[in-house]
Amino acid sequence: MTPYGMASQSQVKSQQLWWQSGIIYQIYPRSFQDSNADGIGDLQGVINRLDYLKWLGIQAVWLSPIYPSPMADYGYDISDYQEIHPIFGSMDDFDQLLEEVHRRGMKLILDLVPNHTSDQHPWFLESKSSRDNPKRDWYIWKDALPDGSEPNNWLAMFGGTAWEWDETTQQYYYHAFLKEQPDLNWRNPEVREAMMNVMHYWLKKGIDGFRVDVMWHMVKDAHFRNNPINPDYQPHQATVDQLLAVYSTDQPEVHDIVRQMREVLDAYEERMMIGEIYLPVHKLVTYYGENGSGAHLPFNFQLLNLPWNATQLAAASVSTKEPYPNTAGQTGCWVTTINPALPAALACNRLG
Repeated sequence: MTPYGMASQSQVKSQQLWWQSGIIYQIYPRSFQDSNADGIGDLQGVINRLDYLKWLGIQAVWLSPIYPSPMADYGYDISDYQEIHPIFGSMDDFDQLLEEVHRRGMKLILDLVPNHTSDQHPWFLESKSSRDNPKRDWYIWKDALPDGSEPNNWLAMFGGTAWEWDETTQQYYYHAFLKEQPDLNWRNPEVREAMMNVMHYWLKKGIDGFRVDVMWHMVKDAHFRNNPINPDYQPHQATVDQLLAVYSTDQPEVHDIVRQMREVLDAYEERMMIGEIYLPVHKLVTYYGENGSGAHLPFNFQLLNLPWNATQLAAASVSTKEPYPNTAGQTGCWVTTINPALPAALACNRLG
């Protein structure tokens, strides 16, 4: 112990869990390293670079989606949550990667995309087959308004309306992103159970955690009210910014789902969950959950939105350590990248 009974920096660090300090490095496998000369990065390519990542001081590797996908959104449109896309390798390759990561004392985090699936996922193919299919309510289907228009004014993140007409069943389905990415209906208990089973599948394999894609999108307003007009919208902004996403995102019920996900993780030893959440800090911190029962690390994207200036970056980091509710004793997760085209690095440390 140092004078006055205070622990040294090295002692404090040794008492922290692996995700409470250090650097988590994102890898987008498709462009990382190609091991078989087919022009596409793969899992064996990641394995080939693990010694280098270890040398850099990386604590954990986060893989962007490696699941089967039509690739309408670069793998974030998943058609099977429990397999590996053949372009990246096989499940044997994944098992080898996991073993090699752990052999080096590092951790492996997978992307989990629970808000939406691919429109080629078997769940959606069933859902759209008929109005009385058992999986119809696994997605968000709504009748047209009397004039035939969309059920409300919600906009997709990638532009245009968030509603797509299905000629076969004569209803619209909701997609917060591409039309090839229909949103799951998280108000349906069967959807919750299915996704929790996906989490258990990978956790039993031995992965160390999940980065949860668009966590704040998972629940929508029960009454599907129109989003209000954004009074500060400027013509140079994306079309989705014309509206304030008051009813299409960040609903109170989403915290019940995050808490349920956390309970799944807590059934295993030292597993963690990162939440992708583009919200102001005062809303972001609510995703820690009551008494730390939510996401271990809600993303803080403030650094990405600032000029590469040491004074401004330092000020943003300090601002997140203010006594917001739910942050004392939690861990902050700052996302940084020098070039938007490069992978992200996450620096994590205790707050409060």
